Amino acid sequence: MFKVAVVTVSDKGARGEREDESGRAIAEVVKAQGWEIVETRIIPDNIEEIIETLVELCDRRMDLVLTTGGTGFAVRDNTPEATLAVVERQVPGLAEAMRAETSKKNPRAILSRAVAGIRKQTLIVNLPGSPKAVRECLEVIMPALPHGLEVLTGRARECAQRH
Repeated sequence: MFKVAVVTVSDKGARGEREDESGRAIAEVVKAQGWEIVETRIIPDNIEEIIETLVELCDRRMDLVLTTGGTGFAVRDNTPEATLAVVERQVPGLAEAMRAETSKKNPRAILSRAVAGIRKQTLIVNLPGSPKAVRECLEVIMPALPHGLEVLTGRARECAQRH
């Protein structure tokens, strides 16, 4: 079982003016995998606070941190920049796959600036701010995540497959 944190980045959500439907959507998908949601947070679109939150969760040895929100073109959309400020290694294939597959359903999906990367032994993945888009993106990457997390956390011993 993997330890997962869900971080919703939303000014309105942090002020209590909007329900966190995207965070709930992530939690549903993660729990269906049999993984443990250790923590959920709703924070404002403040780059310093996003950075602090990501660093803290990685230092607490979460296996996976899933963010939702702040990946668009708005001036306050800072999640990708905050993520890039804390990761040590990028994992571009996750965001590329999400954009490529979800753009088949919604052409605007290619406008997402989401990124993914590794800090220490934690994988951070940015997801969009809509519950529908969250589910679609997780559907794309979920088949690959268990193996990636097993390798990252030292639980996998052998990556090569015999054919």
